[in-house]
Amino acid sequence: MVQIINLEQEHLIAAKISGKLTEKDMEKMHPLIHNIIEKGHKVDFYIEMEDFEGYTLKGFWEDLKIDSAHLGDYGKIAFVGNKKWQEWVAKATDFFTSSEVKYFDISEKSQAQKWIKS
Repeated sequence: MVQIINLEQEHLIAAKISGKLTEKDMEKMHPLIHNIIEKGHKVDFYIEMEDFEGYTLKGFWEDLKIDSAHLGDYGKIAFVGNKKWQEWVAKATDFFTSSEVKYFDISEKSQAQKWIKS
């Protein structure tokens, strides 16, 4: 499930994700990305993972399609979580993109929010 949260930045998509992300969850994100790009901004992401279990197969495929179409449109990405595999996902994302990507432990949530807004 994706729950959009407001961190009061027009170029930022902030979300809490939990459970398994589905194709419909990912489809919610795509128009948000386009709205920011159309205003001439790079898209920054703040992703807070709470009881996040990964993706359904269709959800993963939809995320790959969106990301491959927009990789050059992404700016900073903050991943906030509490599992080692989530930190590895952040490192892999950093490796495959030109975006500035950082992982923060859930106890560092306020630092992550400060970083993404700077």
